[in-house]
Amino acid sequence: MAQKAVFYHAGCPVCVDAETRLALALDPRQFDVEIVHLGEKRGRIAEAEAAGVKSVPALVIAGKPYHVNFGAALSDLKG
Repeated sequence: MAQKAVFYHAGCPVCVDAETRLALALDPRQFDVEIVHLGEKRGRIAEAEAAGVKSVPALVIAGKPYHVNFGAALSDLKG
């Protein structure tokens, strides 16, 4: 069974590049990847925070956040 992975991003160039190079490159037999654009789905910012995400882009696998690069702080997305 595939592990759940959630890729949070804000649509910035850094985020889009990370989505293409990292999130979409994960083996679908091993990972069920959900892409969440927090600029479009602001209601999920609290979920990302609860998962330990501090900035985007970030990939959460098995409840652990992996911050890929710095595109935007979550606090910037709230405003």
